[in-house]
Amino acid sequence: MATAEIVLQVCAGAIPQLFNPKTHLSESRSGFLSRSCIRYGRRRVHQLSCLKRENVSVNHSRVVECKCQRVESISGLTSGDGNGTWCVDNAKEFSKIDCNKPNVLEFQTIKESTSGKEAFTSNSYLSENGIILDKSQKVLVDQLEDEAWELLRKSVVYYCSTPVGTIAANDPTSSDALNYDQVFIRDFVPSGIAFLLKGEYDIVRNFILHTLQLQSWEKTMDCHSPGQGLMPASFKVRTVPLDGDDDSATEEVLDPDFGEAAIGRVAPVDSGLWWIILLRAYGKCSGDLSVQERIDVQTGIKMILRLCLADGFDMFPTLLVTDGSCMIDRRMGIHGHPLEIQALFYSALLCAREILAPEDGSADLIRALNNRLVALSFHIREYYWIDMKKLNEIYRYKTEEYSFDAVNKFNIYPDQISPWLVEWMPNRGGYLIGNLQPAHMDFRFFSLGNLWSIVSSLATLDQSHAILDLIESKWSDLVADMPFKICYPALEGREWQIITGCDPKNTPWSYHNAGSWPTLLWQLTVVCIKMNRPEIAARAVELAEKRISKDKWPEYYDTKRGRFIGKQARLYQTWSIGGYLVAKLLLANPNAAKILITEEDPDLVNAFSCAISNNPRRKRGPKSSSQKTYIV
Repeated sequence: MATAEIVLQVCAGAIPQLFNPKTHLSESRSGFLSRSCIRYGRRRVHQLSCLKRENVSVNHSRVVECKCQRVESISGLTSGDGNGTWCVDNAKEFSKIDCNKPNVLEFQTIKESTSGKEAFTSNSYLSENGIILDKSQKVLVDQLEDEAWELLRKSVVYYCSTPVGTIAANDPTSSDALNYDQVFIRDFVPSGIAFLLKGEYDIVRNFILHTLQLQSWEKTMDCHSPGQGLMPASFKVRTVPLDGDDDSATEEVLDPDFGEAAIGRVAPVDSGLWWIILLRAYGKCSGDLSVQERIDVQTGIKMILRLCLADGFDMFPTLLVTDGSCMIDRRMGIHGHPLEIQALFYSALLCAREILAPEDGSADLIRALNNRLVALSFHIREYYWIDMKKLNEIYRYKTEEYSFDAVNKFNIYPDQISPWLVEWMPNRGGYLIGNLQPAHMDFRFFSLGNLWSIVSSLATLDQSHAILDLIESKWSDLVADMPFKICYPALEGREWQIITGCDPKNTPWSYHNAGSWPTLLWQLTVVCIKMNRPEIAARAVELAEKRISKDKWPEYYDTKRGRFIGKQARLYQTWSIGGYLVAKLLLANPNAAKILITEEDPDLVNAFSCAISNNPRRKRGPKSSSQKTYIV
């Protein structure tokens, strides 16, 4: 009980010393050249053109004009051959991470293999993953990586002759591009990480700064505007004619989509969260902290946080969102408090706490951020976790409990336990459920939410290993012939009709309805490296290499085992390519995974581990008038 009280005190702000932001904001630098201009057409297409101005500031309070800082080249930070360590003078507070340095970690599989290397034949080769390959296989793998890099570079989008991102897909067989020819914030993340690990920083820097300028735009749908701070789902570089007498004069503009043109018209909640995560990764890998220290970047971070931390009607610390607001961008019954959003939210909060300057104007925001981190982690760890022990507890739940001492706080009915889960749950291992609301637990396994919960340390150490144990135990279901299932199991029959609205693209075992997505390889790899179990990721990567190039790098795969290319999958999907490259680069240099991993304060780790393991049915008394606590 002492540990539980510590948790409540932390929630109430009684132990603020656990959080000590250590970043510093350098003084605003003058003399930046900026490229800015907004054009408003009759159809309200917002456009950011490339025109030079001097000494332009960003006004986030009014959406009249978007003044973007000119993207500065940092070619001076990189060496000519793309190898080495990049640091600047003001990067001393970051641990220096050489993203291109050879592997400094020794895996158990490598140790075991090298101990018997005298038994290798002249045709054998020991890969960086500790897997013995034939030399012909080594040549094929090298060719596969070369092909992936060539395709990734072909997908790069240029704005005013500078790279600003990668298109979603470059499928020559599809005549209808839809929005796959746009740069998606979510989709660019694996591409950006691949470029960072390769030492090519300019494209990521340009992407961060240009998408930031799109944040402050006015966006409406049917006369309604969402809250300030929303980041676009995607943007496209368009060439438009200039006003004037010269009919041949044109200019390039950035045309963003905040969801008002997307299928389903759903705003992208995860875009801003991914943007903060990528911003931190850029600083950690390049050593260039000048980007995150800029006034406009600091303001952009605060706008995202204020939007996410705004008070509302919800009683839970989790972020309340609509269906289709993340990677699963169609109706799939994830509205409410989906795990994927909570894991990204937690990760973005930790990254922002590390980046934000501790100035007077941000004191209240940092205090709210710290309180939310504590309450969110406790809520997810205790109420989203499911294993055989917890499943037995739910099976014996009493319902209609009214009091602060209730065990079944969310009034979950035991009949909600699906027959598939009873048979599927292994004796060893567990996972975080997909969603939790009053009288509702979504027991589906959602891969991205569980994987990123490990990366961000939202899950405890024991829970993180248990999730990997479950993946190994259920390999034939979650990986099978092509990694990695986006969720499990699929919605079928009447359930599919009601929940998806008879969506013809989300048929059972296809697309978001339990399809297999190769892009998840990179996140699986980060998880396995963090937990010192890289052999799991190496096995999945080796499996993907057998088919993914022959199948032309598809967006997703269909059927229970992922045997067929998705019936509506785009070929040469960029984040399938980027995900594979990041997985390979990280397996070759595991130390570089630190740019994505966030560690929690040791005191909080111990407090929550004790609270959850020793007293999972922790009782709480009535709320004291002298303390502010979260209902957890």
